[in-house]
Amino acid sequence: MHGPSASHHRIQSFFSSLEVPQALRTLVRARESGLIVVAALVGLLAGLIVAAMGFGVSLLHMLFGVPLGERLSAATRLNPVVALAVPTLGGMAFGLGLWALMRWRPGREIDPIEANALHGGRMSPRGSLIVALQTVWSSGVGASVGLEAGYTQLASGVASWLGQAFRLRRRDLRVLVGCGAAGAIAGAFGAPLAGSFYAFELVIASYSVVNLAPVGAAALVGYLVASALGETSLGLGSLYVSHVRSLDLIVSGLVGLAAAVVGILLMRGVAACETVLNELRIRPMLRPTLGGLVVGTMAIFAPEVLSSGHGAIRISSAMSETLSSIALLFVLKSVASIVSLGTGFRGGLFFASLLIGALGGRLFADTANMFWPAAALDPHVYAIIGMGALSVSVIGGPLTMTFIALETTGDFWLTATVLIAIIVSAQVTREQFGYSFATWRFHLRGEGIRSAADVGWMRELTVRRMMRPDVRTVPAHTTLGRFRRVHPLGSTGQVVAINEDKTYAGIVQVAEAHSGEYDEAMQVREILHFKDTALLPIMTVKQAVMVFDRAEAEALAVVEAADNREVIGLLTEAYALRRYSGELEQRRQDILGE
Repeated sequence: MHGPSASHHRIQSFFSSLEVPQALRTLVRARESGLIVVAALVGLLAGLIVAAMGFGVSLLHMLFGVPLGERLSAATRLNPVVALAVPTLGGMAFGLGLWALMRWRPGREIDPIEANALHGGRMSPRGSLIVALQTVWSSGVGASVGLEAGYTQLASGVASWLGQAFRLRRRDLRVLVGCGAAGAIAGAFGAPLAGSFYAFELVIASYSVVNLAPVGAAALVGYLVASALGETSLGLGSLYVSHVRSLDLIVSGLVGLAAAVVGILLMRGVAACETVLNELRIRPMLRPTLGGLVVGTMAIFAPEVLSSGHGAIRISSAMSETLSSIALLFVLKSVASIVSLGTGFRGGLFFASLLIGALGGRLFADTANMFWPAAALDPHVYAIIGMGALSVSVIGGPLTMTFIALETTGDFWLTATVLIAIIVSAQVTREQFGYSFATWRFHLRGEGIRSAADVGWMRELTVRRMMRPDVRTVPAHTTLGRFRRVHPLGSTGQVVAINEDKTYAGIVQVAEAHSGEYDEAMQVREILHFKDTALLPIMTVKQAVMVFDRAEAEALAVVEAADNREVIGLLTEAYALRRYSGELEQRRQDILGE
């Protein structure tokens, strides 16, 4: 074995072979406190990951002439040549890297939501590292993407790797993946409560008392570590408690409605960009170059569009620019985010949606004040309201966004106003679109995932696993007289009939075959049922139950494939429903921690 495949095999062997001693595994598996300790370790690693990735991006931002430690998106002016060249050349290098990666490791990486929904929390640590490095490079060369995708990917990937080394149960492994995301988000935003609820709402897709301690521990430790190594707060401290009025509680609902519209347009815009590039037949390796060229051109006029926008958020709520300047930046940042993601740069829309939402909130307040001066809407307050409302439309997680507002402003009454906008935005997005950005991407790939709720068990519980392989068969040309002698009444409920070429012909009901209304000289083929209905071994239990329901059958034969009707088993509806109900009960117990 030589070349990239050999190195890939060695890396795979390294990660898969690591395993903690049995005594330690037993201790962690036997006690809830053991899982909490491991979760705290995951939080520590997540905090280090946030700090390391942030430092890596800061190093790359020096290519723009930005001093180490300062935010690129907070710059008010850049050298036009640099602003254009770095994203374009960075996109070219990224595209070449994608081409090389596809040759070395074809396929795509599983993110935390998909891992918890379909794979019981199992992620690839090396794949997660690749995604994190791609995200650092994308944001470092100025692509308008957020680092949160890389933070959560790598932290959750490390958590999954640790969980597999401890041989954790499926439910505990899923929780640990959520702990990685919690620690990363808590560290990135300086908001441990928001990090915890990000894990509950988006990665674990459920909340329980049992999960609270490990997730909370990971979020708190991740926050403390990241804060100790660098500044993490969004810097949106508020002095506007007295400025939140009854009118604001009403108007915030309109902000939520507008934010939902903008959020849906952003998500559809990314998909539309990819569609246009596919129709133009531009090769994937060339697309980031095009994206970098577009973003770099916009950065000449508005450097705030570059990177995640973390720095621009800090100044957006206090900026004293004209209404036209705010509107221009709002449009440019939206387009930059769509183009960056649509052309293949890696990253998320979380940070970008916060900035676009803050700009949109200011735009809403200034426009309303222009036409209705008596309203006297505070642009600072509405920047924060818009930030929460748009981010919940794009990312989901209403409580996550509510706690971000609370933890970054320390203003309870302002948070209550934000919550109203968040509720409206989330509900409108859910009813009119039905997806967050992550689940929308799954939908475009043909996956029917709406959340991280564990549905992987359903895909794993297939007809092949449930069927009886020792199926009774009879040639379809057998006479009823012979059939009655071989299969006496009460011996079984049904027998599968097969044709001369050994393919499926139908099902004989034994009780019906023994009824006196049929002559013994008749052949079995004349009383067959479900001739055109059979199960496939790859069907899930849910699909099998639907077939039973449509056919109104108590038992069905299982054939090898749609084009190969060789009988390989038999499955009864009663057994399928029993297994289905049993697995549902197990999921209920996992949620309640029983």
